[in-house]
Amino acid sequence: MVSQVRRHPLAAQAAELLLARIKDGEWPLGHRLPGETTLAAQLGVGRSTLREAIRELAGKGVLDSRQGAGVFVTALDPKDDWNVVLRRATIASVIEARIAIEAEAAALAAQRRTPADLRALRRALVAREAHGEPVAEHVDADMAFHRAVLLAAHNEVLTQLFDSFLPRLRLAMIDMLLLRPVPSESADHAAHAQLVEAIAARDSTAAAELSRNHLTALKEAFT
Repeated sequence: MVSQVRRHPLAAQAAELLLARIKDGEWPLGHRLPGETTLAAQLGVGRSTLREAIRELAGKGVLDSRQGAGVFVTALDPKDDWNVVLRRATIASVIEARIAIEAEAAALAAQRRTPADLRALRRALVAREAHGEPVAEHVDADMAFHRAVLLAAHNEVLTQLFDSFLPRLRLAMIDMLLLRPVPSESADHAAHAQLVEAIAARDSTAAAELSRNHLTALKEAFT
C-alpha cells in the first residue's frame, strides 16, 4: 500500500515521500514521474500541494520539470545548500577556492577591462587605502576592491561564485585582522596597486600571479 501524507505541512511531507521513493529506486535517474493526477492521488494531496513539493525538490536538484514533457529525476540525493557548504568549510578552503576564481578573473580582467572598469578599480583602490579603521570598514573596502576585479573580468559566473563566498569571508577576515593585523599595511596596499597596474597594462600573466601570491599569503596567515 502506498504511504500517504497525514500531517502538515503537506508540501514538505509530500516532498519527503517523493524523495524516499526516488532513493528506493522506484524512479531511476533520468526517468519521468507519473502524471500529476496519479501522483497526487498516490500521496493523498492536492495537485497544487504536489506542484509545491516538486518545486522544492527541483530547487535541490533532484527533479527537473520540463514543460510539455513532464517531471524527471535528475539526482538521487538533494545537493547541499551552498551556505551550509560554506559554513562547514574551513576558511583556508574558502581562500583556496578564491585563488582558483580570482587568479583566473585577474587574468581575464587584464584581457577584457574597459576604461570604465579601470576607473572603477582605481576608485576602489583609493577607497581601500582610505579605510584603515575600523577593521570592518577596511574589510568591506577590501572586498569591494576584489569584487571590482571580478567585474572587470566580465564573467557573470565567476562574479556569482565570489559573491557566494563574501559573507563567510568577511566575518573571517574581520576576526583575523582583530587578532593579527597585517604586518605591513603599506606593502599590502602596494600589492593591490601592482595588481591594478598589471590589469591596466593588459598583462594577464602578471595579474594572475599577483592575485595568486596575495591570496596564498592570506591563506598562510590563517593557517
